[in-house]
Amino acid sequence: MSIRMLIVALGACAMLSPAAAQTAGQISLKSVSVNLPNADRAFPGGHDADATKRNCLVCHSAGMLLTQPALSKAQWQAEIDKMRVVYKAPVDPKDFDAIVAYLISINAANFER
Repeated sequence: MSIRMLIVALGACAMLSPAAAQTAGQISLKSVSVNLPNADRAFPGGHDADATKRNCLVCHSAGMLLTQPALSKAQWQAEIDKMRVVYKAPVDPKDFDAIVAYLISINAANFER
């Protein structure tokens, strides 16, 4: 089972609470469909691509990150902080600045200053 499939399965299980799942002693399950980004994409080269690969590909595909809107440095810092603090992402603190710089650089053409 791939990591992505495991994450989707765990998320689906987490959404089923005992109170919501039981109606008159019966359990009701609902099928859902999830469209994931194309996993065949790879990060373009660059000085900081390795730090981004090491830290971000644990949870995200390259395609998902490459299709994000262009954000400012402060916005990317806030996003990465959210991933670390709220979602407990294993982001190495020494790679933080490199990841921010890389994410800005891959979307630099789209970012309006």
